[in-house]
Amino acid sequence: MQTQNQTAISPRILPSPMRAVPRAFQKGLLALLLALWLGLMAPHPAHAQTLPDFSALVESVGPSVVNIRTTEKMRVPRGNGGPEFDEDMLEFFKRFGMPIPNQPQNPRRAPPQRSPQPEGESQQRGVGSGFILNADGFVMTNAHVIEGADEVFVTLTDKREFKARIIGADKRTDVAIVKIEASGLPAVRLGDVSRLKVGEWVIAIGSPFGLENTVTAGIVSAKARDTGDFLPFIQTDVAINPGNSGGPLINMRGEVVGINSQIYSRSGGFMGISFAIPIDEATRVSDQLRSSGRVIRGRIGVQIDQVTKEVAESIGLGKPSGALVRSVESGGPADKAGVEAGDIITRFDGRPIDKAGDLPRIVGGVKPGTKSTLQVFRRGSTRELNVTVVELESDRAAAQSERGGAKAPPVVSLLGLAVSDLNDAQRRELKVKGGVKVETAEGVAARAGIREGDVILSLDNTEIASSKQFESVVNKLDKDKPVTALIKRGDWVNYIVIRPSR
Repeated sequence: MQTQNQTAISPRILPSPMRAVPRAFQKGLLALLLALWLGLMAPHPAHAQTLPDFSALVESVGPSVVNIRTTEKMRVPRGNGGPEFDEDMLEFFKRFGMPIPNQPQNPRRAPPQRSPQPEGESQQRGVGSGFILNADGFVMTNAHVIEGADEVFVTLTDKREFKARIIGADKRTDVAIVKIEASGLPAVRLGDVSRLKVGEWVIAIGSPFGLENTVTAGIVSAKARDTGDFLPFIQTDVAINPGNSGGPLINMRGEVVGINSQIYSRSGGFMGISFAIPIDEATRVSDQLRSSGRVIRGRIGVQIDQVTKEVAESIGLGKPSGALVRSVESGGPADKAGVEAGDIITRFDGRPIDKAGDLPRIVGGVKPGTKSTLQVFRRGSTRELNVTVVELESDRAAAQSERGGAKAPPVVSLLGLAVSDLNDAQRRELKVKGGVKVETAEGVAARAGIREGDVILSLDNTEIASSKQFESVVNKLDKDKPVTALIKRGDWVNYIVIRPSR
């Protein structure tokens, strides 16, 4: 029999916190906890949307990207009757243990010296990319894509192929313009490079290794990389390989912001670093190429170097900025302005020179003959000097000067041609009785397709025997009418119509 005391001391079950809560609230809380748990375990849909979809961009911009194929005339040496092979092909034969066709079998014996040979059949030289600038057929690409080519062919995405005419090329910026005879073409939209941000997505479309219409994607790794005198490159991690050269770099708005131009590589293939020419710089170059066939730049005649932190602190400059003048060209614009070796140029026409590479880019964009102001830091103080910018010589003239050769002859103003006489040996080699050699082709002549090294046999139905006669015929031409020139290039001759008023 249970006593009262036993009843009093029997264990008592206390209500739990959940039992003290209304049942409806308990159910709601459990449902909320379950939903939170499921949300943490399941992939969040917002995360899946952070990776962009490039398909719309490719459909929009893809038709404006072209494949560029170049050819050159095959040269057959007289020494042994076989073809010449470049280093890559020779390496191919060696790697697979194959005998090199028609080559001396004794590797220690140097092959006989070969004299220049007439050109034969065309063979493919290289493949690159480009993009359509406007509906009338102007195409932008890299200068190295078309360098040395005898013929240039442009293939559209609809498989139509056109023979292109070289309008002009600028080696210093690696920009070139070619023209195809077509209309109503899909042109690209050009973007604003100043709005481009490090880390944003970009894509490239081109023909790597000849594989047309290939799309690769990545991000902008850096801006204003100094890998050249006249260009602050855009660095990306977009996969760029041989054949991509000249193709567009496109932002997420479908605008072209650069031309894919270079890669950093130890193997010849993509290694995660590629460089593109900013489209604003390329556009300035292309405008000059289209108007005159060449690019005119300014110079002031100084050799410059970077300012190091140690130098800046030791001379009281503060931060390492500006361009340190290593030497001054005697009698040049800077010399006449009073610039001295050891000066640090900190501003040019009011624009700051943050690093040495800024100076040639800024001066290069100034029209020759312009009177400009430069600020220099000298012996603890700054001063302003007035300088008159002069024209920077062309690549070919610079090369001739380095070899000790004469500068290019003056350009004939009407046709944009400078010519020289052929000597007897050249006439015999070319199998011609007369003619003049083209030393410089610019403006209307370049747009018509005449190139350096061509031989002009006749002009306006008049046989040309000397440069003096050529100038006489040119001076008598009607400036408003087209003129026909008979051109010899290698073993081939062709009529080219030059339109001075075009």
